[in-house]
This record gives sequence, C-alpha cells and structure tokens, in this order.
Amino acid sequence: MKILIMVDMEGISGITSPDQVNADSGRYYAEGRQYATWETNACIKGCFSGGADEVIVRDAHMYGKNLLWEQLDPRAQYVFGPIGDIRLPDIEDCDGVILLGYHAMAGTPAAVLEHTMSSAGWQNLKVNGVNFGEIGIDAAYAGEYGVPVLLVSGDDKCCAEARSLIPGLLTAQVKRALSLSGAKLLSRENAHTLICEKSAEAVGRCFSQKPFAVSHPVTLTLEVTERTPLPSLRNRPYMKLLNGHTIEVTADNFVDAYWRLLS
Repeated sequence: MKILIMVDMEGISGITSPDQVNADSGRYYAEGRQYATWETNACIKGCFSGGADEVIVRDAHMYGKNLLWEQLDPRAQYVFGPIGDIRLPDIEDCDGVILLGYHAMAGTPAAVLEHTMSSAGWQNLKVNGVNFGEIGIDAAYAGEYGVPVLLVSGDDKCCAEARSLIPGLLTAQVKRALSLSGAKLLSRENAHTLICEKSAEAVGRCFSQKPFAVSHPVTLTLEVTERTPLPSLRNRPYMKLLNGHTIEVTADNFVDAYWRLLS
C-alpha cells in the first residue's frame, strides 16, 4: 500500500502566527519548520503502523523547502522544492492521500491563517459553483486518479470543512481556532499521538474509502483580490473574463481545469 502525505504548515499543531510559516521570519519560521517536521514524522509512523508499505511525503508549503530533512523518518521518501506542473507527486501509483497541516478556505471566519492558495491574490474559488479551498482542490485532483483522501488534519474549521466536503472523512483536530492568528492548542505530545493514531486508522481503512469526485465538465471560477492583475486572454480561448476581478475556465476534468486556471 502506497500513501502520499501532502504537508502544509498553517494547520500544524503549535502554529498560529504568519511569522511561523514565512521563510523571512527568522526564529519564528525556524519554530514552524521544527513543528512541521515533528508532525510529519508522527504521521509517517502512523502510516506504517496502519499497514503502509511505502510512504511519499511532499513538502507542499510555499516553495517546498520547509521540512528539516536531516530529522525526517528514514523509511519515507520526500519531494522537496518546486516540481512544475506536478501537484500530487506519484498520485497515479498511490492508494490514498493524507492532507497534513491544512487550513480552512479563504473567508472562513476566525480560522487560523485561512486562505486559498494565495492570501495576497486569491479572494474566492468556486468549482462548479461551490466554494472550494485547498482541501477541495487536492481531494478533487486525487479523485481524478481514483485515489481517496484518507485523513485531513488542522484546526476545527479546517476539519469541519473537510467533513462537509467528504462526509465520514477522518479528521485530526490539533487546535481550536479563536482568530486568524490565535488558537487553543493541544500539547505537543497529545497532538502527535492524535496524528499518529488517526493516520494508522486512516491507512487501515484505505481500501474502503471512495475517491472524491466532481461532476464533468469542470468549471473553475476565480475571484482575485482587488489589485491582483488578471491574466491576458490572448492565446487562452478556454478562459473567460467575467468582470474586473473574476476569471473562469472549463475543461473536461478537474486536473485540466486546474492547470488552465494557473496557466
């Protein structure tokens, strides 16, 4: 059984501040890197305990250079750095995906570090008319390859969003959001125990889980922030300009629509 772990930072236990996820923030970012590394190892441990034969970890926050490589569990393999038009590495060969340290979508009230893709540029994303965040993006992307999301971890708002999108999905709540940069946290030990136990349970249920699917064709509608420049429509016949800050693309499947939106 091959499991892909996608690691973001905003939903990692111990992280509440933008400084902890920003590479320009000195010692606060160093804290965030350490916390994400510890939690990744807890997840890997749980995956192998649950029956995984192979685990791949993608450092998926910003430029993919956050986890402390020298401290990571040697049993897993790791994808670091920018990887072009590959969002979920080796997804076609995986049996399940874990979304570790994720966050709620842009506009979620009082959610820790809420955003969708870019807090500076993206205001709102809809897929076939339904609001989506990064949980939905990665669930739909994996679903196009027939691969289910097995577990999502983060704050209470993130976990609620995940269960709303995929009823019955396992979640691991490591903090309760109180504001954009404030939360009530589990202890480090309890958070890591929770992640390990939930990861093992999720992997053990892998073959009973169904992939998340969106209806085809797929339309993505992106509203950007007021001062974010819109892409040119030149040589993009698949793209529509709906108004001064909203674009729309349609494709036969989610993966193609996603890359059309980013092209």
